[in-house]
Amino acid sequence: MEEYQSKKIVIDYFGLVKVIKSDKLWMGLFVGLAAVLGLAVAFGTPKEYKSSVMLAPETATSNNLTSGISSLASMVGMDMNFGNSDDAIYPELYPDLIQSTDFLVNLFPIQVETKDGKLRTDYYDYLKNHNKKGWWTAPARWLAAFVEKMTSDDNAFQGEANKVNPFRLTKEQFNIAHNISQNIDCMVDKKTSVITIEVTDQDPVIAATMADSVKNRLQVFITNYRTQKARNDLAYMQQLFAEAREQYVMARQQFAAFSDANQDVLLQSYRSKQDDLENDMQLKYNAYSQVYDQLQLSKAKVQERTPAFTVVQSASVPIKHSNKSKISVLLTFMFLGAFCRLLVLLVSRRKEIFRIVTADAK
Repeated sequence: MEEYQSKKIVIDYFGLVKVIKSDKLWMGLFVGLAAVLGLAVAFGTPKEYKSSVMLAPETATSNNLTSGISSLASMVGMDMNFGNSDDAIYPELYPDLIQSTDFLVNLFPIQVETKDGKLRTDYYDYLKNHNKKGWWTAPARWLAAFVEKMTSDDNAFQGEANKVNPFRLTKEQFNIAHNISQNIDCMVDKKTSVITIEVTDQDPVIAATMADSVKNRLQVFITNYRTQKARNDLAYMQQLFAEAREQYVMARQQFAAFSDANQDVLLQSYRSKQDDLENDMQLKYNAYSQVYDQLQLSKAKVQERTPAFTVVQSASVPIKHSNKSKISVLLTFMFLGAFCRLLVLLVSRRKEIFRIVTADAK
């Protein structure tokens, strides 16, 4: 049988340690420069504060009010099947809803105030003019501003700069909406359906204010969605009720006027006319009474469709910032500096670190 040799490259750990020891000066220089950069980043990063809200939405099951309304409806011969339809927007879609453009644009005009009370403005202006940026982003921002100035095509919107149209946002409005979407985080527990909304901002009071505002606007949106059809039905029933009431009042007035004018008349033709007017008045009253019952059921249906949210945890002003500690940032940069120098050594002095091992095989 023939014998052949297989070769493989392995790391000589003793050689690696020897190379690192002989490279103390450069290794220390890399780590030192990385430490200086890490301190600059740690102290130059604006502080951020995180405020959270927890909600427990109402489950889509029938309750006592639903069964009571259905029983009341059956008594008057109506089939009002409440609580059996599935919602198109369920809790798992709330994060996507909060990240939608329409929802984010509605957060622009919210009034916010800083912790020291020196600034009171709307959230759009706060993010545009008063939000701090890291010093390392300055070149990129200057370059982006220059390029945007040279290639801007928003001249047609200069007269409508203060107007917000979700269908056609300006670049500035789009960027602000994008910043808001990054500041808001919505999570839904699939087991319990508990909704957690977290808002991150550079001011603790503004973070708590926006967390509470996002919660309120989410509740309003879901309530409007759940009750939209019921409110449309209620508006239609109110219109029918007004018409039925007007017709009944007119029929009653006609009957009363005819009866008063012909009180002493004994002719059968007048009696027949009076009976016709009375029958018409009774029909109008029956229709008016039925529409009134349906109107009350429609009002009850709006209330039944209005969802209930239990606030598990309200928004509160955070005391500590949510940034990584300066020590952790410093250690991370020092590790990266040492790792970068080690990569350089692996390439430049690979002959001292790697060795070829041969093995005989049959």
